[in-house]
Amino acid sequence: GGAASNPASPTATSVPSPSGSVPGAAAPFRPLFNDFGPPSMGYVQAMKPPGAQGSQSTYTDLLSVIEEMGKEIRPTYAGSKSAMERLKRGIIHARALVRECLAETERNART
Repeated sequence: GGAASNPASPTATSVPSPSGSVPGAAAPFRPLFNDFGPPSMGYVQAMKPPGAQGSQSTYTDLLSVIEEMGKEIRPTYAGSKSAMERLKRGIIHARALVRECLAETERNART
């Protein structure tokens, strides 16, 4: 018996309102798919570098997440389900980090 997965089911497509800050947008990333692959795939940056600026470390996190996502693209096209889940998880994490970077930029622009 094979578990039929439905690729058309949207998982995290809730679009926040562009006005104001979204509660929970800056919350730490929680991996949504714990059962696929090792949990420490480089997406979750538990240790922040000491003395790093808030925006700097967020930007660095974003770059490393994008770098990790790049490694999953080829296996995803080859049909790897686990790579696809890791890629999806990376996209969700990157989206949250982009939001944080944008908020940081807007805060800096006001001062």
